[in-house]
Amino acid sequence: MFLRLSRFLIPVLAGIVLLAGVSSNAQLPQGIPDQPYQINVDLVNVLCSVFDRRTKSFVTAMSQSDFSIFEDGRRQEITNFTRETDLPLTLAMLIDTSYSAAPKLQFEQDAAISFFHNVLKENDRAMLVEFNSSVKLLQDFTDDPGKLVNQVRKLRAGGDSALFDAIDRVCDEKMIRETGRKAMIILSDGDDNGSSVEYRQAVEMALRAECTIFSVSVSKGGFFGTGDDTKKGDKTLQNLAKETGGKVFFPFKVEELEDAFRQINQELRSQYSIGYVSTNSRRDGSYRKLEIRLRERNMDLNYRKGYYAPLN
Repeated sequence: MFLRLSRFLIPVLAGIVLLAGVSSNAQLPQGIPDQPYQINVDLVNVLCSVFDRRTKSFVTAMSQSDFSIFEDGRRQEITNFTRETDLPLTLAMLIDTSYSAAPKLQFEQDAAISFFHNVLKENDRAMLVEFNSSVKLLQDFTDDPGKLVNQVRKLRAGGDSALFDAIDRVCDEKMIRETGRKAMIILSDGDDNGSSVEYRQAVEMALRAECTIFSVSVSKGGFFGTGDDTKKGDKTLQNLAKETGGKVFFPFKVEELEDAFRQINQELRSQYSIGYVSTNSRRDGSYRKLEIRLRERNMDLNYRKGYYAPLN
């Protein structure tokens, strides 16, 4: 069960540093717990995937000099650059169990089970959330696929769809407190008819949490699909992925999910991390547009298209 917390309880910038290694003899100020905690620094961090335009394969041998990054049209100086391929992942799986997705519940369950068994590796962590008229945390972060699979098998369908509420709450109350490479996997038809927040607020929270969204549409899978009114939902899933730097997949059969999950897994583990200190020092909470360019012109890029500046 999620508890609504203030979204500005922890002001978030695009880059977060985890403070650790405090001496056991050090005296902390009264009221501060004796454990690692987080503070913000003026570092914007952007994860970027590079693809060969002809073969669609990942390009993983590029250097910092190949990239340039712009914020609101102004070029920024890259101060941090890494090319990591095996960093641990922090994942949130969101499963639609509303009436509209009921014909595809078995498809969703098979998809989730396949994902947890085939994608999670040592040191990765994942959580499981279902959403219909409400949003429910079924399994908190764990590195045990068995715990996640057990909860998936118990899913039952019913109620409206609160997709935007689910994204907003998971990012606001869970993902924003995590560090490293974070992604959300959404299994849904993209329909939303029960949320208390709007699409834009859900996207804003995903960007503040630096959470990439990968959507797996269930509108076309299985024998019957989910009905005729799926174009709007699929467009919603496409936009969520595009704005946060992820992708959307439209598998027709469970077997096609393996390829989708393989692509998600490979992309998350093949990203470049580009960091810079913004020349815009105003802490006004405004949206800042991002653009990454490459010297090579035969490449395609995938990255989040902006971020929200912190508030004082």
